[in-house]
Amino acid sequence: MSEQINEQELLSYIATETDADEKLIKLVLKHEQAFINNAKEDKNGEVEIDSDELVDYILSRPDVKSNELVVESILDAEMDYLMDKGVAGYVD
Repeated sequence: MSEQINEQELLSYIATETDADEKLIKLVLKHEQAFINNAKEDKNGEVEIDSDELVDYILSRPDVKSNELVVESILDAEMDYLMDKGVAGYVD
């Protein structure tokens, strides 16, 4: 995660948007980061993340006790926050 991002502000934003528990949010974001860190770069040095694969990966972690809808809502809220801050976006 970028140094530009205030982690507590991000967690608070996601919790407000999703009503998810902060511990679950931290866990989902931790596994998301691990997934991204292990993703392969293409010839341009970019990493393409398939959101379905990401959600499946997070749900497959033994310490994640949640469901697909909650995990997706956490990830969507995170992306909304990052886009609002101008540090992330979607590629079509």
